[in-house]
Amino acid sequence: MIEEDLLGRVTANPSILGGKPIVRGMRIPVELILGLLAQGESEEGILDDYPDLEREDIRACLAYARAAIAGDRLEAVHVSEAR
Repeated sequence: MIEEDLLGRVTANPSILGGKPIVRGMRIPVELILGLLAQGESEEGILDDYPDLEREDIRACLAYARAAIAGDRLEAVHVSEAR
């Protein structure tokens, strides 16, 4: 999966968690997954704890972090309008 496809799995909606980037519209923030990885949690452990997540979602969080740090444009992230 290329990075643009991975970033397409990240969404932001002002009415969900204040517009923080989340995984596929679920109430699972990208920062939570990144924090778990930073603490040494394995991908398998994360997937066990969050059964709705897919391995590509974890990769999408890493791709988002890389793009944000690099200052890349994030057009692939779907931003919804507040309702």
